[in-house]
Formats: sequence, C-alpha cells, structure tokens
Amino acid sequence: MDPLALPPKQAFAAIGVGITKGYELIAAGDLETFKIGRATRVTTESLRAYVARQLEAQREAA
Repeated sequence: MDPLALPPKQAFAAIGVGITKGYELIAAGDLETFKIGRATRVTTESLRAYVARQLEAQREAA
C-alpha cells in the first residue's frame, strides 16, 4: 500500500524542493497538511495535485 501522507522533509524531497520552499508551498495552500499529535503530515494526494498543476501550467505556457 502506498503511503497516504508523508513527513514534510520526505514530501519535499519527493517533489524536489528544499525545506524553505516546501513550507512556502504549505503556507500558500499548495500542499495540504494535517496533524497527528505534534507531527505534521503532507498528503500524497496534494503532492500529486501540485505536480499536475505545475505540468499543466508549463503546457499552457508553451
């Protein structure tokens, strides 16, 4: 079974961005997070949606 959510550092690495940019994406609402106790998790669905939006924007710009 694929994970439904990842810790922030793993999520950021999965899409190839650094820590600062990753947290900027969260603050901007581009990545969806939730808490389990004190631990933050980023949904893999929001990661996939973010990548899809970026690809679509590139296609439209070309």
